[in-house]
Amino acid sequence: MKRIFVLCIVFILSSPRGKAGDLTPAENLVVDGIPAIPSSIVDGVGRYTEFRSAGFSGWHPKKIEMLISTRFGDVPQIHVVKMPGGTRTQLTFFPERVAGASFQPTHGDYFVFTKDVGGGEWFQNYRYDVTTGAITLLTDGKSRNSFGAWSTKGDRMAYTSTRRNGKDADIYIIDPMNPSSNKMLAKLDEGEAWSVIDWSPDDKWILAERGVSINETYLWLFNVETGEKTIVTPKGDGETVAYGQAEFSKDGKGLYVTTDRESEFLRLAYLDLATKKHTLLADHIKWDVSQFEISPDGKRIAFVTNEDGMSVLRVVNLATRKEERLPKLPVGVMGGIQWHENNRYLGFSLSSARSSQDVYSIDLKAGKLERWTFSETGGLNVENFAEPDLIKWKSFDGKMISGFLYRPPKSFSGKRPVVVSIHGGPEAQFRPTFLARNNYYINELGVAVICPNIRGSSGYGKTFLKLDNGFKREDSYKDIDALLDWIKQQPDLDGDRIMITGGSYGGHMTLAISTFSSDKIRCSLPVVGMSSLVTFLERTEAYRRDLRRVEYGDERDSTMRAFLNRIAPLNNADKIKKPMLIVQGKNDPRVPANESEQILATVKKNNTPVWFLMAKDEGHGFAKKKNQDYQFYATVLFMREHLLK
Repeated sequence: MKRIFVLCIVFILSSPRGKAGDLTPAENLVVDGIPAIPSSIVDGVGRYTEFRSAGFSGWHPKKIEMLISTRFGDVPQIHVVKMPGGTRTQLTFFPERVAGASFQPTHGDYFVFTKDVGGGEWFQNYRYDVTTGAITLLTDGKSRNSFGAWSTKGDRMAYTSTRRNGKDADIYIIDPMNPSSNKMLAKLDEGEAWSVIDWSPDDKWILAERGVSINETYLWLFNVETGEKTIVTPKGDGETVAYGQAEFSKDGKGLYVTTDRESEFLRLAYLDLATKKHTLLADHIKWDVSQFEISPDGKRIAFVTNEDGMSVLRVVNLATRKEERLPKLPVGVMGGIQWHENNRYLGFSLSSARSSQDVYSIDLKAGKLERWTFSETGGLNVENFAEPDLIKWKSFDGKMISGFLYRPPKSFSGKRPVVVSIHGGPEAQFRPTFLARNNYYINELGVAVICPNIRGSSGYGKTFLKLDNGFKREDSYKDIDALLDWIKQQPDLDGDRIMITGGSYGGHMTLAISTFSSDKIRCSLPVVGMSSLVTFLERTEAYRRDLRRVEYGDERDSTMRAFLNRIAPLNNADKIKKPMLIVQGKNDPRVPANESEQILATVKKNNTPVWFLMAKDEGHGFAKKKNQDYQFYATVLFMREHLLK
């Protein structure tokens, strides 16, 4: 349910240049109003475009080796690593990014992975045979398919697919070794988001989640033979409840879940399937439990809490309820925890302000932390990169809003210009991970970067999460407006030189601030942002439309439609007076390209300086390095022209 848009702003040295050494945009890029990129920019930022990262995909069930995702060429691909610090051997070679992979869970003779084309997010699943390297398409090649979950026996996968009508996510079952076995288990036409989570230990039941919104989800059981479904968590009396994650206990009598039932935060609990009783496992922790996994033998549970944006890992013995001692871990943000089948090793990904995401494991028996990947950092000393300070400011209604401030080195004197970078979602959270190429702005341009978590962000309780819904939308705009006033009061920040940027919902926020707080900023850079929530809701892909209506309001209701039209940046674009750089992927299924194209046409009528960049082979943000690089170069030029002067 929670989607975090990462604004990656990164070119290939062989790209063509003009006669005077200027960079010529590739044919896949639509460029309007952007001046020629001087070669001095390309050469000057070069090392900041060469960061890599690695993500943990999963363990081999029999061997102490793992699948990871990393990029050596233009997009991330699947690699195998056979020991800590070992060689990253590339297995998939596609022009498009591979989103994830998982070994068959009992013998590991093959793995299943997923990818799309051109960023359109019509994901397809494939089988990769380890011995031969042969790749077999498992889905229909057209619809949107989830990755799903393996059966306990490891002979089948259950997943969702929109192949029936392009909108509803029905449940299918397949034996990956026999693609013709693919069959629909359950037809689901509620128009809401469904996802397959787990199989029961005896493989007779499939656990699935129906999402109404980030604040309201329900767990269901599906009979594997008949497809008949039974609700596990019916709607409570007067309380809307969310379940973040769920997994069968090893005896099949209950579920381990994270839920905000009777709480502001997602807490870890055991749900008895017979009595429906919830037993809390870590009630003393007053933060969201962001992920967990039960060990294969069912004796321990590993879980991660999100504490002020940083990850804390715990391993608890389920019999004694006592925490086990772990080796000291780097401070950062963790993801993708998974036990090895031997119950000894726990793998995960981790990043921090001074470390790109890399893959680690803990040997629980030896009490040892091991690092499996060492991603390149362009030859730069990341120990000199800025670490953020947690900041807070008072909004229009007295509510305290927080964010993270990255300050440039002290070698830069005087008040520093500021970039305010707003996360997407909006039900997401900026967490102090690696800024990658964005460190160039801090280290080389002397620009301070502020990443706010305005109302509607996750991680601060479910009440805070709902404070921007529907008719409260403008309140989130006011949080940023208050931040702009706060910046002016800081002795080391230049309140007269502020650039607003963000992607997805952050792009919408950028357009809104450019419209309603134009006098307080110097320029803006919206990436795949919604210029009108009405036209966005009408054109975003059908499979996600109802889910978005819960957050933004139903545009089919006349009162809500009038409100959304009144606050739309598109309908107030005459107020946009400061220079703007608009970035869009042509194949974006979430925020269609029309959203950027229509605001571009409107702003041009104001005679406001506006640059436009669209990639024909991208979707919701740029995934290909060559496109990321051109966007980065254009951004640096834009900042030099409109922020730093």
